[in-house]
Amino acid sequence: MNRRARTILTAAAVALSAALAGPAVAAPPTDGHDATRQAVRAAVAGGVPGVTVRVQQGHGAWAATAGVGDLKTGEPRSTRDHYRVASISKTFVATVVLQLEAEGKLSLDDTVEKWLPGLVRGNGHDGRKVTLRQLLNHTSGIFDYLADSGFQRTYMTADGFMKHRFDEAEPEELLAYALANEPYVTPGSSFEYSNTNYLLAARVIEKATGSDYGDEIDRRIIAPLHLTSTSVPTTRVTLPLPSSRAYSKLAETDAGPTYDVTELNARLAYGSGQMVSSSADLNRFYSALLRGRLLPPEQLKKMKTTVESSRETSRYGLGLVDRKLSCGVHVWGHDGGISGSNSDAVTTEDGRHTLAVNFNGDWSGTTRAIIEAEFCGT
Repeated sequence: MNRRARTILTAAAVALSAALAGPAVAAPPTDGHDATRQAVRAAVAGGVPGVTVRVQQGHGAWAATAGVGDLKTGEPRSTRDHYRVASISKTFVATVVLQLEAEGKLSLDDTVEKWLPGLVRGNGHDGRKVTLRQLLNHTSGIFDYLADSGFQRTYMTADGFMKHRFDEAEPEELLAYALANEPYVTPGSSFEYSNTNYLLAARVIEKATGSDYGDEIDRRIIAPLHLTSTSVPTTRVTLPLPSSRAYSKLAETDAGPTYDVTELNARLAYGSGQMVSSSADLNRFYSALLRGRLLPPEQLKKMKTTVESSRETSRYGLGLVDRKLSCGVHVWGHDGGISGSNSDAVTTEDGRHTLAVNFNGDWSGTTRAIIEAEFCGT
């Protein structure tokens, strides 16, 4: 037997021995996102119908999904899904306000009264005492119209949602819900998150430009960054394709029936949470923002000037949240929740490592575990 034959025979024997010893074990993934992948699967195991996540790190991208996009058909989620980003819209609105300041068209020290005369009055609210800066960092004290009991009965209970999901309320109608209540605090005294702040900020954009605030977002951010999956829908109640179904319990519990709430008129979240996007677009937006592509240094510095928020591990800037993770890493971004959708988008301060994630259910799981996994590896 020559050397080549003995080598082949030996290799075959080794292979046979390995096969007899037990089943082969696949090598674990080595793409650097193992913890993130596990956290995504854990969210689905915990009750989220489906998850889509995308990470951009330098010039490389990684994306994954878990669970389903349609509970009836079992169709999986797509890494290219469009979804409602809810309060992530606030970063877009704040960016436009800061661009207008950089152009000399307004000042953050302007009062709401200057731009919207007589609009914010009643039950202790006074637009003469609230600045644009206080709108953007949620220190205005203005009551959150989403917290009004009448609004909640009409739009957030199961019966109310099914009856009114396609309503086209005007911003002033939404503002009336807020002004029917007393302010949370004296303007400038402390942080109190309120969606009314961004409804008003959107109206200020319109007064300063003469255009719909959504058109300004499109012209100033969406078009320049080529965010082809991002929009500020007006009356459209469906999601662009590809997209998944969106599910809610329409109750403050994870028990009870699950409702398909995919179709709705997000105009009810005017200025504070109206937008649709995708994970790839959110990655691009937050990276560009933190890298100074959308704002001059002075305005970006103002955006990143934070106040203490209601969460111990985060501080709120102007439409931008600074979160300190368990490993000490700081990420900047925003989260957002609307019926059937729970989203989060963050980036490191240099804009080089970004993550965007969406759950197509609003009653279970936390996006924080996925963020921790990606940036801290736990």
